[in-house]
Amino acid sequence: MSGTITVGLDGSPESRAAAEWAAREAAQRRLPVKLLHVWEPAPEPIAQAPQLGVETQQDWSEEIPRESAEGVGLRHPGVEVTSEHLSGHPSKVLGDAAKDAELLVLGSRGLSGIGGFLVGSVGLAVVARAERPVVLVRAGEQAADEHERDPAGIPSAATRYRPVVVGIDTDHLDASVIDFAFDAAARRETGLRAVHGWHLPSWFVHGRGAGDVYRYDQVVRSQATALTDALRLWRDKYPSVEVVEVSHSGSAAAQLIDASHQASLVVVGRRIRRSPFGTHIGSVTHALLHHAAAPVAVVPHH
Repeated sequence: MSGTITVGLDGSPESRAAAEWAAREAAQRRLPVKLLHVWEPAPEPIAQAPQLGVETQQDWSEEIPRESAEGVGLRHPGVEVTSEHLSGHPSKVLGDAAKDAELLVLGSRGLSGIGGFLVGSVGLAVVARAERPVVLVRAGEQAADEHERDPAGIPSAATRYRPVVVGIDTDHLDASVIDFAFDAAARRETGLRAVHGWHLPSWFVHGRGAGDVYRYDQVVRSQATALTDALRLWRDKYPSVEVVEVSHSGSAAAQLIDASHQASLVVVGRRIRRSPFGTHIGSVTHALLHHAAAPVAVVPHH
């Protein structure tokens, strides 16, 4: 791991927002930023057609990371910014780049999926196969969006950060996901909102316990206790981070999407799967990539 924050850049508004987010994150972590542009060569029969101007397109695409690096460097003078232009299939090139990066940052069009050259299944493949954390940033995301509004109700980057939100699955805990979220909150000097969505057990829904208030309260207390137990080690490790635990029955995705409207960052896990077929990111992560109102960090884990 090189200790670099790598950004997939294609010149689109969402990728430019990703580059700006990456520079702000790099300033917190004291890391350099690499802007990576991937140019996918045209198939040979098409490339041989001179009227398409393939060479001109390649020359133009090489200017994207170079010019963007100059602009990001001017706006973030304390951050080292470099650029790289590579050719190949975007999902493979970016996936390989993620192996050597602290973070891989990509732009996201929200409801339209992942934008620019990361269209549909290609973008999802990067998220699904990366073995390092991937952060998705929407077009138009600005520094002030991560902060509380000032006393006059005006967006400001000078106010306190909004809390970091993390989705917790108490049945499949992974330390890397929780640690990433606590570390992000500590760096931002803000709080952490731990969201745990759960469903009533089948014995309650279909058995004699249906409608039994006492048994329902038992389930609620049990789920809340499981969340508290899951976070205990990290509360001790990060004593400066104020934690709010949210344990409710219902869709975890819906609860995280709702919480994202008041978050600076949403953190979720993705289980690493070795299947060569299809992309596997999980229904909760998939929903967040399309609907979250804040940047989303997808942390892979075994």
